[in-house]
Amino acid sequence: MEPKATVLDDAAIRRALTRISHEIIEKNKGVEDLVLVGVKTRGVPIARRLKEKIQEIEGVALPEGELDITLYRDDLTETQAGPEIKETNINTDIDGKKVILVDDVLYTGRTVRAAMDALIDHGRPSQIQLAVLVDRGHRELPIRADFVGKNVPTSLDEIITVSLAETDERDQVLIYEK
Repeated sequence: MEPKATVLDDAAIRRALTRISHEIIEKNKGVEDLVLVGVKTRGVPIARRLKEKIQEIEGVALPEGELDITLYRDDLTETQAGPEIKETNINTDIDGKKVILVDDVLYTGRTVRAAMDALIDHGRPSQIQLAVLVDRGHRELPIRADFVGKNVPTSLDEIITVSLAETDERDQVLIYEK
């Protein structure tokens, strides 16, 4: 399958994450009580990059975590017979904290709903904010991102793929036609 277009290249991803970092700091009036939690798989390296950028800007290293939502998905029986469970790793107390949930693509909202359910099982944050690299629309649930790298209106026949150097050897966001 050939890509229809490149939505973001490595420089555009870098700029988007820099902007999101500034927006997180601005919206929260600093970084006090913030925790970054990446949704596995590609939300984790995005959260790490945001952490690094925020540390550059503010001089503070935010706590971070990794969240596996496999068992919280509502399409578990539809996706595969034996789901691959990955480890959730949140080594900081999230009670009363502002958690920035980080993912690569926001689509129907079901992944974010599952992520919020998984997160609540680890504590009771004062707020959950959502940061995504790409928002492609087509919500099935009333969920919106607080921080968006790029809005990409898509048709239902299109697929967005995010590749990151940490998981896929290069940074790019592509759009494909089904």
